[in-house]
Parts: sequence; C-alpha cells; structure tokens
Amino acid sequence: MKKFFSEFKVFITRGNVIDMAVGVIVGSAFTAIVTALSNNILKPIINWLLALLFGANSLSEVFTFLQRVEVDGVVDLEQSIYIDWGAFINAVINFLLIALVLFTIVRIINNLRTAQGEFFNKLGGTLTAEDRKALKARGVKLSDKEGVAAYLAEKAEAEAAAKAAEEEKARLEREANPTTEELLKQIRDLLSAKA
Repeated sequence: MKKFFSEFKVFITRGNVIDMAVGVIVGSAFTAIVTALSNNILKPIINWLLALLFGANSLSEVFTFLQRVEVDGVVDLEQSIYIDWGAFINAVINFLLIALVLFTIVRIINNLRTAQGEFFNKLGGTLTAEDRKALKARGVKLSDKEGVAAYLAEKAEAEAAAKAAEEEKARLEREANPTTEELLKQIRDLLSAKA
C-alpha cells in the first residue's frame, strides 16, 4: 500500500500532470469567457441580422418543423418534432470563436518562441537554467540584449580559458608521466641523434 501511494505521489507531482490540470482549469475559465463573448456581444448582432432577414427575433426562434403540434394556437415544442437551427448556429459560433482565439494564442506563443530562438542564436546559443539564475543574480533581465550578450561573452571566455588550462594540464601530465610508446620514441630519437 505504501508503494502505491509513493507511486501516486510521483505521478501527481510530475510536471506534465500539473500542466494538464492547469490547462483544464484555464480551458474551462476560457470557455466561460468565449461563451460570454458569444452570448452577450456576437449573438445580439446575429439576432438583429436574422430579424432583418427572417423576421425571427433571435436564434432561439429559428426552427424547421417536421411535425408541428399547436396547443391553443401556440406551438408546443415538447410535443413537436423540429430541427433547432438556432442551437446549431450557436454551437458553430462558439466553436469558431474558441478556435479563432486558440489559434491566435498559439500563433503569438510560436512567434515569441521563434523570436526568442533567433535572439539566442544571434547571441551564440540558448540559455540554460544555470545561465538564467546567473543572469538573475547579476540583475540582468532576459530582455536586456546587451547584458545577456555580455554575460554569454564572459561565459565563452571563461570556458575557453578553462579549456586551455585543462589542455595545458593534460600536456604537462603527459610529459611528467609518458607512456611506454612515448618513452620508446624518445629513446629512438636520442639514438638517431647520436648516430
């Protein structure tokens, strides 16, 4: 039982599960916004246009009756068989609005990622989490191109100096501790120089 709960803890704290939960919550809130936009702004305009075209007062009154049942001169929708075009049109409007807004959001995010990638490629690479922490510690914002470029230049110089020092250390270590093959080559060179 303890293993089950430890596995559950690992599952629930993984990043993608949390991202999914946040996405569902934001998606439901976003749906409320789109529904409000559709019901309170766009549908009144569409209803006005429909009233001009069809004489109906709203989308809720756009029906095609297959079997019409009237009670006291009023259509009884519960007993009638009809096609509710208004509900269908409302669903299509909601879908198109959600698709349009999601497309816009994804397009903006992709453009930002592309711009960020181009910016860091111009600077000579991408920033790691350590780089971001170092920049934050220095008080340099990621939007400060000159500060980021200076940091990356310093980092490249430090890496080049560390690599040169490492190569020099390796060379000195090889000279201090030659291999058998290197000793034999030195002996051969000495003998050929004396001959």
